[in-house]
Amino acid sequence: MNVNISIRFIRIWQRNLTVYKESWKVNFLPPLLEPLFYLLAFGIGFSGMIDSVSYASKEVSYVRFIAPSLVAINIMNNAFFENTFGSFVRMYYQKTFDAMMATPLNAEEIITGEIVWGATKAAIGTVIMLIVISFFGLVSYPAGLLIVFAAFLGGIAFGSVAMIFTGIVARIELFNLPIFLFITPMFLFSGTFFPITGLPLWAQYFALLLPLTHLVNLVRALSFGLFNSEALIGLCYLIVFCLIMFPLAIFKMHRRLIK
Repeated sequence: MNVNISIRFIRIWQRNLTVYKESWKVNFLPPLLEPLFYLLAFGIGFSGMIDSVSYASKEVSYVRFIAPSLVAINIMNNAFFENTFGSFVRMYYQKTFDAMMATPLNAEEIITGEIVWGATKAAIGTVIMLIVISFFGLVSYPAGLLIVFAAFLGGIAFGSVAMIFTGIVARIELFNLPIFLFITPMFLFSGTFFPITGLPLWAQYFALLLPLTHLVNLVRALSFGLFNSEALIGLCYLIVFCLIMFPLAIFKMHRRLIK
């Protein structure tokens, strides 16, 4: 398969942005309210039982520890759900992809535009979340601004994986399988709510294979104003992950669209 991607993919991005702006008030609420609910629940519920957590050779409050992981989870969810359910609906039910294919746009540009839009949506949600948690003093600036770029990179990573599943599943309800087998384990065991050092050794190695673990490490380090070894490894992992998954997403979706 010859991959032919030009700047025309931005037209797909523009189309999705236009639709997004039509319902921006609804899209604005989840990244605004989600961190508040989590911070209130864990801040009130767990802070009384967990005084502090060890991170970067110092003790930090539990809320300070989990706040960056909430941002990372938001990045994963925004990109993954946009490029699974959102892209599938546009492709299968609304026939938007068919209409796009009738234009000079090719399949690779359509897929690229979809993934870039998913990453953009993840970045938008991250900006909103950063504004919220910054009022609690949970992000160090100016390093915290780099979290937005980490969000876009993480969005490309999870959007690419989502597009692979979109290129495979036959029916929309089958997305329950990757959510149950892929998203849920990462949500629980990627250093989101507790350090992975508390896991058995085999589970620690398993956690290091998961992309969310490295995104959490990167976002958490930046939120503390650090760029430590974990952040560097996380950045390198995500770049390599994108370099592998993005072409695979193009391949899988091309096979589905071009018959």
